[in-house]
Amino acid sequence: MTTVSIRDAKNRLTELARQVEKGETIVVTRNGRPAFDLVPHKPRKGLRLEAIDEFKKIHGITTIVPFIADDFDDPLPEDFLLNPLPPDA
Repeated sequence: MTTVSIRDAKNRLTELARQVEKGETIVVTRNGRPAFDLVPHKPRKGLRLEAIDEFKKIHGITTIVPFIADDFDDPLPEDFLLNPLPPDA
């Protein structure tokens, strides 16, 4: 790992970029303290939407939510949260 001052980094940016492209990490310092690192670029790993279809096919899933009760969004009784849970729950 190479360490350079921010002034040297500014003057040698192209050279440092070549080193980073080869996989090296360079620490850039300001007043002798590390300020930031120059690191090789890594492509972001995002959500692969096609993987969902592959997973569903492998596991034989035809629908994501197989059943939603008709009263799913009905209001709960007013005292629902005030009643303690039964002892066997």
